[in-house]
Amino acid sequence: MEENLSISGSENKKSSVLLLIFKIILFIALLIPAVGFIGSKYSTASTENVINTYNLNRWNEFYALPQNSLDIVFLGSSHSYCTFDPEIIDNKLGTSSYQLGMPLQHMDSTYYTMREVLNYQKPKLAVVEVYWDMMDDEFELTQAGYLFQVIKNKELEREYIKEVFPLSEKIKYTFSSFRYQADYFAYRTSELKKSVEEQYKVSMPATQRQEGTEQYRSKGYTYCDYHMLPDEFDKTNQFKNLDGSQWKINETQVKYLKKLVKLCNDNNTDVIFVTAPIANISMEYIKNYNEIHNIVADIAKDEGVQYIDFNYINGELGLLEHENFRDDAHLNHSGVEIVDDYFAKWLTDNYYAPKNKIQLSKN
Repeated sequence: MEENLSISGSENKKSSVLLLIFKIILFIALLIPAVGFIGSKYSTASTENVINTYNLNRWNEFYALPQNSLDIVFLGSSHSYCTFDPEIIDNKLGTSSYQLGMPLQHMDSTYYTMREVLNYQKPKLAVVEVYWDMMDDEFELTQAGYLFQVIKNKELEREYIKEVFPLSEKIKYTFSSFRYQADYFAYRTSELKKSVEEQYKVSMPATQRQEGTEQYRSKGYTYCDYHMLPDEFDKTNQFKNLDGSQWKINETQVKYLKKLVKLCNDNNTDVIFVTAPIANISMEYIKNYNEIHNIVADIAKDEGVQYIDFNYINGELGLLEHENFRDDAHLNHSGVEIVDDYFAKWLTDNYYAPKNKIQLSKN
């Protein structure tokens, strides 16, 4: 009797295991097409994201340039393409420059961007925008995805994934549902807002929407004449709790910043570090900003690179007013004109004069 019970229990256990295996297989079989469908939806939404359109225009125009025709390349995050307008710089200096800043770009992506640049161009000067909020993360998937959507060099993309991606992010990136998630929700939110306004003949309060024009123009530059929203002076200002004494730079980003300098030096491209200006009210909120500045300045000194912090320059010279900013962290075009006028004069004094170490070619 005991033997029969033992056999019966064993068979029941076996049946339970087989049932569990069947359920797992069924779950996976149902999950794969669901994940594929979601990934397809997210991927499609990414093509509708206007920022991605700007990125694509920027890189398509870059790839169409004559080989080795650039003197200056601007690199970095949105703070780069919201600060440096190549048309202004070129009109003042007679140079040929290009803007390759990308949203949220960290130093790892900036390094690989320059790798791709050097496959087509041999610029004499790289202006590298260094923004502290892009320097304290070990890794950020969205910004890598922005770059991968536009560069042609798939071998470089594979190297980036191998060398930079943490294991968990490598797994996530194989699924479109994770890769394009941020684009999808940004797109859907924008579409929902537009639908509500059209259906009910209303518009969002001025504190929640921007008025004016934002559009990709030329040479990688995105024109924008927005002005800061009222809430950004107080309620929603992102810098209210920033204390420079608590800020820590990430060593991975430092590593790629130094690799970028070496890459440029090895290819006879000089480097300048810049920090773009944030809004005056934002600087008033930040405590101990000098400690953030000093960390970047020390890296620049160690690497033999000149460093221009436009937050310091604006504080000393009063170049900018609130009306020169599109939001609490980025310039609008009126601010771009002011900063670029200053920067062109600085380049003239430091790089474009006959006795200086590099010469930018006249067009």
